This record gives sequence, structure tokens and C-alpha cells, in this order.
Amino acid sequence: MLAKKEIYLADYAPPDFLIGHVALDVDIRADHARVTAKLELRRNPHSKNKKAALFLNGENQKLIALRLNGREVKGDDFRFSDRGLTLLNVPDKFSLEIISEHNPYKNTALSGLYASGPMLVTQCEAEGFRRITYYPDRPDVMARFRVTIHAERKKFPALLSNGNLIKSGTEPSGRHFATWEDPWPKPCYLFALVAGKFDKVTDHIKTKSGHRVRIEIYVEPGKAKETGFALRALKNAMRWDEKAFSLEYDLDRFMLVATPFFNMGAMENKGLNIFNDACVLGLPESATDGTISFIERVVGHEYFHNWTGDRITCRDWFQLSLKEGLTVFREQEFCGDMNSRAVERLGNVRALRATQFPEDAGPMAHPVRPDHYQVIDNFYTATVYEKGAEVARMIMTLVGREGFRRGMQLYVERHDGQAVTCEDFAHAMADANRIDLSQFMLWYSQAGTPVVKVVSRYNAKNKTLTLDVRQSCPLTPKQKHKKPMHIPLAIGLLDKRGIDMIGTRVVSLKKPHGIFTFGNIKEKPVLSLLRDFSAPVRLIYPYTDAELLFLLAHDSDPFNRWEAAQKLFAKYLLGMIEKRASNVPRDAQKLFAALRALLRDARVDAAFKAFALSLPSEAELGLALRAKGLFIDPHAVYAARKTMVIALARVLRTDLAAAGKNLDKLDPNAVDGVSMGKRSLKNLCLTYLAANHNPHDLGAAFKQAMVGKNMTDRAAALSILSDAKSPLRVRAFATFEKRWHKNPTVMDKWLSLQAAARREDVLATVKKLMRHPAFDLKNPNRVSALIGTFAHNSIGFHRADGSGYRFITETIKAVDGVNPQSAVRLIQAFARWRDFEPKRRALMKKALSNLAAHKSLSANCREVVSKSLGKN
Repeated sequence: MLAKKEIYLADYAPPDFLIGHVALDVDIRADHARVTAKLELRRNPHSKNKKAALFLNGENQKLIALRLNGREVKGDDFRFSDRGLTLLNVPDKFSLEIISEHNPYKNTALSGLYASGPMLVTQCEAEGFRRITYYPDRPDVMARFRVTIHAERKKFPALLSNGNLIKSGTEPSGRHFATWEDPWPKPCYLFALVAGKFDKVTDHIKTKSGHRVRIEIYVEPGKAKETGFALRALKNAMRWDEKAFSLEYDLDRFMLVATPFFNMGAMENKGLNIFNDACVLGLPESATDGTISFIERVVGHEYFHNWTGDRITCRDWFQLSLKEGLTVFREQEFCGDMNSRAVERLGNVRALRATQFPEDAGPMAHPVRPDHYQVIDNFYTATVYEKGAEVARMIMTLVGREGFRRGMQLYVERHDGQAVTCEDFAHAMADANRIDLSQFMLWYSQAGTPVVKVVSRYNAKNKTLTLDVRQSCPLTPKQKHKKPMHIPLAIGLLDKRGIDMIGTRVVSLKKPHGIFTFGNIKEKPVLSLLRDFSAPVRLIYPYTDAELLFLLAHDSDPFNRWEAAQKLFAKYLLGMIEKRASNVPRDAQKLFAALRALLRDARVDAAFKAFALSLPSEAELGLALRAKGLFIDPHAVYAARKTMVIALARVLRTDLAAAGKNLDKLDPNAVDGVSMGKRSLKNLCLTYLAANHNPHDLGAAFKQAMVGKNMTDRAAALSILSDAKSPLRVRAFATFEKRWHKNPTVMDKWLSLQAAARREDVLATVKKLMRHPAFDLKNPNRVSALIGTFAHNSIGFHRADGSGYRFITETIKAVDGVNPQSAVRLIQAFARWRDFEPKRRALMKKALSNLAAHKSLSANCREVVSKSLGKN
């Protein structure tokens, strides 16, 4: 397949036609769906082409009839292409009726209307609606929808769509219908339809204005008992949005449907959210703490889209972060309020640096608002989501929490019911707070991770501290010239007792070079820079080991306290990697001693201790190596981390054992943030103790895997055993399989834990598991659990003989033929091939070239492969 033409933000033009109302009739049959769409159209007064023909996107459909103002449109008056149809010589205002058919049961791409097991569901973002009917499939065409669904009652007793149910009834031959009306105008990507047999969980909530909202959660039969966490998260999210931003829900009911086949985590369709069932289902005995937290996160995220995404949507897909980045920020704030704000922030920063920073450093680097793309599906990235959230957070840092709330209120007042741009959001924030954000907009348009270098000078005579701050940004594809960013830098100064001297002060770095002076500083301070990770930058400051240990022990800022340990770990690990050292440096003993003190400090919560004891990820270490001009040997990186873990465990063995024992009395069913943090620390202690695979500690892990009273403990124990060459591993995984083989979501953990194993035979294990009944190449969750996990396994994927690369290449081809969106995620493992040592670099390039030569490669995959190879 040929690559698609590049689409550029600079070429945006308003739609030639607008749609006031859509009447959609969907008749579901055993082998097809017939869709009748009645559209009320008018020319857009803001269109640049006053005599334009009408173009309607459409894919994989059979056109049955086409009528304009009740009259059949003849062949001379319209044209077909592989991407839609064009109607010529249309009037300025008219009605159009389109009847078409397609087969949702053969739609394995999971875009448009498709079969997910016995149910039918939709996924229309970004460009799936064109697979349902012919339509101007773009987000700036907003219309009110009335939808009628017909189907066999026995097979599809539930017929759902957006909005409010206004009519339902029976039809001949055991069929029935339901009519839904959404009072709010929306783009077609927010259209949703669900038909199937479900268990339904119902509840309700009253908004602060007294409006009673009915909550309905639809799941596969037999799974209703697994919705408790999702229901709790949804009600919490609805209350939180009222309190935090005065945003109430605006329909009579909120529906959530869980489906086993879904390309994404969930979709925020207006009033009818469709979820990957992995983001909804969970019980304490079947879901890890991570899964439960993820359910809270995703449910909150999709609900918050009701205003930041649905009521106010994107003008075009280049503005994707307008809804996604902003909503991730809102989700993070919600989770921080529901749990520990400090721990939530640390988790977000760690995830950003492990995923988005490498993306910024690779061939797919792009701005938060890209300026061009071929396939928009490829830009649902960490940059758009997580870095986009950091952009919103920086605005809050600049204007304050109350200022951000004012900005949100003005944004909603101005743009409710509109499709808008990132500038519209920034202007609302600027106007509400009387601040100039014009330079700040570079965060939307400029790719790459800025580097901030700081030098400090203390003048004891004048009692002043001067900071000399410089910024730069690495070159990224198609951006050879970088402008200085507006960077909010949060700073604290600690005296010799560890007490804050100035609190936290935010300065704005706007030029390549800035000088900031602080007066009345009575002694030379220890600097606490970039507090709360106030900007997504790479900070360079010549901290001494003693200063970092001081910050670890005393800083009031949780981020910098954690960051101090991370910097020390990274320093020692990079030295070990560079020298191929088999032992940790002597200086690491001081860090170990500081961590011992932290472990023993009863004032510090367990979740923070777990973060502080965790090493930098392999991805972060790889970036740090490249920053030093060194290439990545993934096996050397893994070996250094393994050596560090074993050394730390040996020194802290008594304290780790004591901490684990003290935490072993937790209520296994408690899922509050404190209990989750304690379990995290307990299992980290066990992981360190068993790192050397001695029989005693492996035995403890085996016992926990067999008799652990919740999934968090069992999965942690299996993770420990997965790396070991021990019969205990085989027995533990076999027992787990026997117990959970009927639960696909839990079996995903079983697949993933084995694919992550750091053993030489892991590739053979993964190949064998592809033939296991728990694996399904057509299901994105199964592919991600097994193949996606293996593609990030430094031992298996990066085998020196290239067999891991060849395996993933052939698997990508197979998956691409079924579901391009699922396949393209696997290619990301090759994206930074240039950063690896010469032998692996050549093998990875060969694998990408092999994919590039594959004639039937999808447009999704071809774009990423081409950009990875540097061909466009």
C-alpha cells in the first residue's frame, strides 16, 4: 500500500458545508448493516469556496441509494473514489438521503461499526464514522443526531446510542427498535452505537443543582460484580468536576459499555462511553492495585471529556491535545485529590520520562500540536497526551490554581458548543489572568525536550544568590531552528538544617540566557530546582553527591527528594555501563545508607519509599547515555541495573526484610491509596531480596504466588519468579493458569509476565504462548500483553543474533493484516534504532527495511516505518 499524502495544519480551511441535523437509521442484519442517513445541509458562510461541490468521506461501503431533496441523484451528478463520493452542482441548502450497506462482522480493524464477540460496537475517533455512512468526517462539522436502531431482540436485546432514549418498541419477526436523541451538537467522531446482550448495573447521582442522573454500566453476562471500582470512580469523578471546575453533567443518563475488543483504553462518546473491558472490570482478588488505579484514571478521564472534548471539541485533528492533554491534566488532578498528590505527581513524571522523553529524542518526535501527518491514528502519542498535560500544568504554575479555574470558566463560557483551537484555550487562560502567553504557545508548536543548565553563585558579603540559567533544545525532524521557550522554573533554597528559606518561588525563563538574583539569603543554600517538575525539561546542575544526599534527607518538595535519589542512581549506573563494571562504585554506599534511613523513617509514607528505592528505567538510562554521546548496549544497561539491585539488597537486607514483614499484615482487600502504597513497598522489598535468586527468597516468592490473598501480591511474586530458572516458576505459572484460565483480562497478566521474563529462552516461550488458547492475534489486549511486552524486553527483543527483531517484524506483518492500529504500536520498539551500538543498529535497520519492502503494509505502519528510516 502506498503512503498517504501528508496533511498540513497550514492548509486548514473551514468546511464548505455544515449539517444542522442528522437522522440515522441503522438496520442490523445477520450479515450486514443497512444505514439510512438523512442530512440537513447548508453552505458554510465562512467557506472560501462559495460554489464548492459536496465531498462525503466513505470507506468499505456499498452505496444503495442517493437522494437530494427527495430526488434520486443520477450518475452524472456524483463521483466515486476510494475515499468517498462527491456531489456536483448542489444548492445552498438541501436535504440528502444516503442508503448504504457494510459488513460489521468482517471489520477486524475495530474502527467504525464492528463485532466485538457477540456484540456490535462503534469506534469513530478519529476517522471511523466514514465506515458507517457517507459523511463529512471532520471534527468541525457539528450536528444534532437522532438515531434509530433495529435488530433481532433475542441476539441484541440492548440497543444504545448517544443522548436520551425517546422511543422503543417491537417489530415483526422477533425484532425491535430504539430511538435515541442527543440534544447537544457533536462531531461524528463522538457518535456511538452499541447492540448486544449485557448485564446492566444501575445507580444514580444528583448533581449540585439537583438534577438526577441515571448511571448505567453494561458488561458481558456474568461480569456485573466486577464493576464496583468503575462505578465508584465514575461517581467520584462527577462530584469532583462539580467541585473543582463547577462543571455538571448535562444529560438524563450516563452510560458506560465494556467490550473485549477495543483499540484504545476507552472512548468519550457523548453520554455513551465505550471502554476496553480491561479498564472497567476488576475485583480485589482478580485486579492488581495498578489495575484498580488505572480504572479510576481512565473512567475519570473519559468522564472529564464531557466538557473538554465533547461540549467543546477540536476544530481539526492537529488540535488533538486541546482535548487529550487538557483532559489528562484534569485526570491527574482528580487522581491526586483522590489519593496522594505527591505520589500521583511522581508517577506521572516517571511515566513521562520513560515514554515521552524517548519519543522526543526519536524520529517520530513531533510537537504537542503536530503541523503535519499522514495517518492521524499515529498521533495518539505520549507527546499529545502526557506532554500536553504538562503544558496545561505549566499554565497553572504560572497563573496559580485559582487562576487556572478562572481560565477554565472563561474557556467554557466562550466556547461551549464549538470546535476550537489550542489558541482559544490559551487566550481564555491569558485573558482571565491578564498574562501574556504568546511565547508560551511555542510549547504547542516546537518539538523536543528543552535542556536547562543552571550555574549558581552565592555572595556571602551581600547575602545574594545569583542563578545563571541557559536553555536550549535539541534538533528534531523538520525543525532545525529552535526558539527559546517560556519555561516556568520553580525554585526552593534550603539552609543547613534543611529548612526552606524562600518557600517555592517560580521564575520565568523566556530568553536563551537569564539571570535571577535572590536577596537576603543569610547563608549559602542547597538548591531545590525544578520543584514539582515545573516544566518538562532536562535539568543540568552540578550537584555534588553530598548536596543530593542532603536533598534526599531534607527537601520538603517530594519530587526533588525523589529526584535526588534518581540522580545518584543514574550517576553510578552510567559509570558502571560505560566501564562495563561488575561492581557498584564505593560512593554508592552513601546512597544505600541514606535509603536505609529513609526506610526506617516512620514519618515517610510507604508509597514514597517505594519510589525512592526504585532505579531509573532502562529507557531513561538510554537517553542519558545518548546525552553523553554514548550508544546503547541494552544488555549492558540491564546488567548494570541488575548489579545495582543485588548490591542494594545485600546492604539493606535486614531493613528490607523488616519492612516487608511489618507490611505483611495488611488487609488484603483494602484498596485505598495508603494500603496500595504499603503493598507497593512490601513487594518491592521482596523483589530486591529475591534478585539474586537464592532458594530461600524464591521460596518466599513462590509461597506468595500460591497463597497470596490478592492479585497484587500474586502478580508481584510471579514477576519475581518469571526471571528465575527454577521449577518453582513453572509450578507457580501453571497454578495461576489453572485458576484464572477463564478470565481473559487476568490471563493478560499471565501472558505479560512471561513475555517480560529476563531469560535467554524468553523468545521461545513467547512463540509457544502464541499458540495458547489465551492468545488471540485479533485482540489488541492480547497482542499488547504478549507481543508488546516482549518488544520492550531488553534481553529477548535485543538478542545479539537479531532473532528478536525478526520475530517482531514478522508478527507486525501478521497483525497489520488484521488491525493496523494494533500493529503500528509494535513498530515503536524500532524507532530509535540509531541510538544503539553498531551491531544492533544494523540489525534493527534491516528489520525496518524488511517492513518497508512489505507491499501490503498499511498506511498506518508505512508512515511510522518511513519516518523511522528517515525517508520522510
